[in-house]
Amino acid sequence: MRAALVHRGPDEGSTDAFGRCVLGHQRLKVIDLDTGYQPVSNEAGDVVAVFNGEAYNFLSLRDQLGGHEVRGTGDTPILPHLYEESGPHFVERLDGMFAVALWDARRERLVLARDRLGKKPLLWARLPDGTLAFASELKALLRLPQLSREIDLDAVDAYLALQYVPGDRTALRGIHKLAPGHVLVAEGGTERIERYWTPEPAAPSAHEDEWLERVRAGVGEAVRKRLVADVPLGALLSGGIDSSIVVALMAQASSQPVRTFTVGFPDARYDERAYARAIASRYGTVHEEVEIEQDIASTLPRLAATFDEPFGDEAAFPTFLIAEQARRHVTVALAGDGGDESFAGYERYIAHRLAGRVPAPAAQVGAAALRLLPAARREPRSPFFRAARFLDVAATPGHRRYARLMEVFPFELRRELWSDRRLAQQVPLEPSRPGLTGLQLLDLETYLPGDLLLKADLASMAHSLELRSPFLDHEVVALGLALPDTLKTRGREGKVALRRAFAADLPAEISGRGKTGFGVPLGRWFRSDLRELAHDLLSTDRGWFRRDSVQRLLDEHASERVDHGHRLWCLLMLELWVREHVEAPVLIAA
Repeated sequence: MRAALVHRGPDEGSTDAFGRCVLGHQRLKVIDLDTGYQPVSNEAGDVVAVFNGEAYNFLSLRDQLGGHEVRGTGDTPILPHLYEESGPHFVERLDGMFAVALWDARRERLVLARDRLGKKPLLWARLPDGTLAFASELKALLRLPQLSREIDLDAVDAYLALQYVPGDRTALRGIHKLAPGHVLVAEGGTERIERYWTPEPAAPSAHEDEWLERVRAGVGEAVRKRLVADVPLGALLSGGIDSSIVVALMAQASSQPVRTFTVGFPDARYDERAYARAIASRYGTVHEEVEIEQDIASTLPRLAATFDEPFGDEAAFPTFLIAEQARRHVTVALAGDGGDESFAGYERYIAHRLAGRVPAPAAQVGAAALRLLPAARREPRSPFFRAARFLDVAATPGHRRYARLMEVFPFELRRELWSDRRLAQQVPLEPSRPGLTGLQLLDLETYLPGDLLLKADLASMAHSLELRSPFLDHEVVALGLALPDTLKTRGREGKVALRRAFAADLPAEISGRGKTGFGVPLGRWFRSDLRELAHDLLSTDRGWFRRDSVQRLLDEHASERVDHGHRLWCLLMLELWVREHVEAPVLIAA
């Protein structure tokens, strides 16, 4: 299992037995390089722990543990002592990103804990003999010969809808994710799972100026406390407002030039490098660029080996490559992930509100009329394509509207795809609260941990690069949720508070930009670089999908009648996942 995770911690590792509990870990040295080894224990040696991640408030916690003998100078050794004082609730005292496994030998109790928002993954399963196994990645659990590899087709259906497997399930039956903000306590042959944190808005402010000052101060502090490291540190820079703010604040807090890394494409429609250069130039960063022009098909096997769950977010591709480039120079990188959830930056939030104002019959007619235009069927970035998609959403009943905004394969298309049409299910994706805050909370519970954070962690840790996300500081999240709607969206513009709070720190061409990210020209790829590979892999008949439906997707895309690039990518990554992780033989390290 440790051999399957050596990329997460190539510097040192060990396997240690404590009676009924065996703990393994692989360490990436970031803080307390010499004395931060694991596992860590209390003075008596009967509480031991292993840890993945960072506790940013470790210095204040060490001060609070004055009556304990705490080894070293870093964060991990505080864990057993916090547990001695607070029991399983010790995680509530941690501020950071983490997955923890702690063994209380006296009580024969295992505690597994995951950070509030799910930045670090943690999976677990009960084996046939009753053993509880856990790991940071599924590929480590797959080293266990007795682990079932039965594919959960209901989970696959949810994957086709959303491009990730949502919730605490995985695509394999019996293997679970520990949900963000939860602890699992196993003792006496059973386990219980408890939630210790739920995202809630912070206290309100009286005036707009006060809100903006709180945003500026809160984000600034979140960046500063993520600059603590005993190894080289940099930033991933997309050219969007979120990563640009992070770089600006890093530069203001650092005595040395910040190292920045960005990715680009020869296709100008997807290339963000000019915007990244504007920020790099303003703050005098040491800037590195990667242009994706290598053999795309040859990179896919490495991506498939990294993503041990079916994962259809195509931004994993450039994230994987920019992380690889960054790791050649730094061990830790800050990123702009979470800005859209925390400060309401997604266009779909505005679309969801506006869709309720369009009569459904008119929306249906308008969508059908627009799709008579070729650009509305085959150019995802064209205004006609986006308008047709918006009208599809407006024609959907209100309780299904947000799910329709998120779906890659809509329900009707999945019914056509499955050989057994009963496998197609409506995706339960409905806000629990009204308004923008309800949509933010829904994304924080679903899309953020299921897609964005999984992508960021696996793509970066594949190269032993630690990513830190200031916008996902839990206090920044609470602040963003509490903002009045007028400081979230205005017209078609999102992240109003963030733009206004940091307007003086950004070039005008950055602060006025809409939502950006690491986009990928999938449409072109599936008509060129990936065309033969897709036809070869998707011709595999597993009995799951109707072959004529899959062939229709390929044909319509190749002929440019309809752009199915994203859907084909999801099917391709699903097939590669089955081959790489499910059908591959169990590997036992020597």
